[in-house]
Amino acid sequence: MTGVDARRPGGRLRAGLGDVAMGARMAVTGGRAGWTRTVLTALGVGIGVAMLLLAAAVPGAIDARGARGEARFDLGRPGPELAAGPDTMLVAAVDTVFRDRPVRGRLLHPEGPDAPVPPGLTALPRDGEVMVSPALRELLDSPDGALFAPRLGGARVIGTIGPQGLTGPRELAFYLGRDALSADRATRLDHFGGSGPVDEFGPVLWLLVVVVGVVLLLPIVVFLGAAVRFGGEQRDRRLAAVRLLGADAGMVRRIAAAEAGTAALLGLAVGGVFFLAGRQLALLVSLYDISVYPDDLRPVPWLVAVVALAVPLLAAGMALLALRRVVVTPLGVSRQATPARRRLWWRLLLPAAGLALLQPVADVRTTRSDATDGQIATGAVLLLIGTVTLLPWLVDLLVRRLRGGPPPWQLAVRRLQLDSTASARLVSGVAVAVAGTIGLQMLVAGVQDEFRQPSGQDPTRAQAVVLLDSPSAPWQALAQIAAVPGVTRSAGTLSFAAFPASSRAAVDVRVGDCSALAEYADVGTCADGDVFLTWRDDPVPGFTPGARVDFGEGTETWQMPTGTRTVPVRADPVGAPHNGLLITPGALGPLPAHRLTATALVRLDPTDGDALERLRSGAAGIDLTGSVLTLDATRESRQFANVRRGLLIGAVVTLLLIGLSMLVGVLEQLRERRRLLATLVAVGTPRGTLGWSVLGQTGVPVLAGLVLAAGIGIAMGAALLRLVGAPVVVSWPVVGLGVGLGAAVVLLVTGASLPVLWRLTRPDGLRAE
Repeated sequence: MTGVDARRPGGRLRAGLGDVAMGARMAVTGGRAGWTRTVLTALGVGIGVAMLLLAAAVPGAIDARGARGEARFDLGRPGPELAAGPDTMLVAAVDTVFRDRPVRGRLLHPEGPDAPVPPGLTALPRDGEVMVSPALRELLDSPDGALFAPRLGGARVIGTIGPQGLTGPRELAFYLGRDALSADRATRLDHFGGSGPVDEFGPVLWLLVVVVGVVLLLPIVVFLGAAVRFGGEQRDRRLAAVRLLGADAGMVRRIAAAEAGTAALLGLAVGGVFFLAGRQLALLVSLYDISVYPDDLRPVPWLVAVVALAVPLLAAGMALLALRRVVVTPLGVSRQATPARRRLWWRLLLPAAGLALLQPVADVRTTRSDATDGQIATGAVLLLIGTVTLLPWLVDLLVRRLRGGPPPWQLAVRRLQLDSTASARLVSGVAVAVAGTIGLQMLVAGVQDEFRQPSGQDPTRAQAVVLLDSPSAPWQALAQIAAVPGVTRSAGTLSFAAFPASSRAAVDVRVGDCSALAEYADVGTCADGDVFLTWRDDPVPGFTPGARVDFGEGTETWQMPTGTRTVPVRADPVGAPHNGLLITPGALGPLPAHRLTATALVRLDPTDGDALERLRSGAAGIDLTGSVLTLDATRESRQFANVRRGLLIGAVVTLLLIGLSMLVGVLEQLRERRRLLATLVAVGTPRGTLGWSVLGQTGVPVLAGLVLAAGIGIAMGAALLRLVGAPVVVSWPVVGLGVGLGAAVVLLVTGASLPVLWRLTRPDGLRAE
């Protein structure tokens, strides 16, 4: 066929290159049907490649965010205390939260003309001026702006922070100029930059990271293997025509590999375009308060090279593997005959090997190393690949026994009995994703108690705590907090330190009315003018009824009444037991002149969704450096929360993109059968019957795939739990959620394909080239 004598020196190589060239031409020729087939293959491969490029860009995006965060670091720098000078700056953190979104806020006071300028600013804001991030400016211009504005202290917005000063485009942040900022309430620095303490990942978190990578990337690879097989039936019939023209089996294999590889190369180009276009949407997307700039999404070069080499090789390999199950002769393709019954034994080898690799590692906490990481990753890959190998056998076993039923069901079952491979291949990516998600979520559910500790807080007594440092009018400030709309109760107190005249052993003093003091001790009967002593442990010497105490400055002393009672201590809603004096206002007289703290334990109206936001804004209106802490019964590790957040983001993105890729595959199958579908409609078959049959053709493999995914996922979760020494408990809500998400994706894909089905069943679908 190539016109080259293979027996001459170099003839075999030239003949092989000619076969490869013919395969490449076949991928881009053949009329509208050929181009449509190639375009659909390139589209499916392109979506998978775009997902891989996105995964390859994640490390760079994390590094870019981290670099910008380090460049603006301004708090907690170790070293000797810095003296004020012409190049120093006072910085105070006034971070807050708005509708569960963190807001980074800083008060700035330059102490000289050469004070450093934070990254992202061209000049320092003066007193009463504020620079905000673009996302915060959008918030201020929205209907919610009035609710947030008090937290800027009435400052005038004079500009926006540049990208160099933000971790992402959707970050909420501001820099506010404040001349009244004092050194004892701020950090002094002479430059921005550095890094805070770095939290090391423990063995369990590393296990989560390793398995998350496998679970998120493997479904993409599985679907790429399915995408390169789009148009397989037509390709095999064309190869039969090539055999009729004189090609031998070796030439057919080379032509098939070249054709699939060419379509995959086009898919690489399409994937690159998708990635470059899609990353521009990063400016609009924020997932769990994480956003990145388009320039942050730069794939690691060596990972790009791996993808560019692996995708065409995968396509060629899948084409050659598919030909092993098909006999291509000049007279036709044996695929049209009833397929032989699939064997089970070899399909069990991969999941069995995966479980075997996961079993010997007794406890990853004590045996973790690079070798165990590789062993765990390999075991997880083999176990999940078992879903791909077992699914066709399970679908074949299921449809072989199905008989009877309404016409749509019979059409679906008969199609699956003739060839269930294509449908199983489309579903395999979702099945792998669901199995991996179930296994990982079981691991997360099993170890979350290690990263969640009881906080000791009691949110039933108070939902928030307001702390105001040295307000100018403390009792008036507490009254303003109590008057915020949505606050149903506020237990306000003032606190400072006291020392006995005989020693410097400090105790806490808290001043408030009887109902407020009852949050810190069991005061029993109480009236204004009473004084109480409470002790966490042993009483502090010198604090006895009638003793004189010093309020910290050496000039202000106060004598305890002789009727001061010692009462049992009670932990406050924050979980901290009081240690020292509880004084009602009538017993104290004038407040100490030195520094004190106003504290309000606040209950909120549960039916008012904006009560907490109004409380934060009200506290900021009194003191910008004040803080509002929300109470929660548990405290969760930040690293664990970030890993779990990454898992959720990745799982959602992976399922959505796999669903989009599945839609391309379903459309390709419908296109291949358009003449048959149009013929059925022409002879009187209702279109609704065909629609239900398409749903059945997808639904049966989906049912089998989800059942198999649940089994594989439970096995994987049990193995991972054994790795960390946690008890093996099946979390059925997690299993149900994973199965439900997979089923929802497939149902959406099937529904989206119905309009194309209606179009293909029109009479012009009977035309053929």
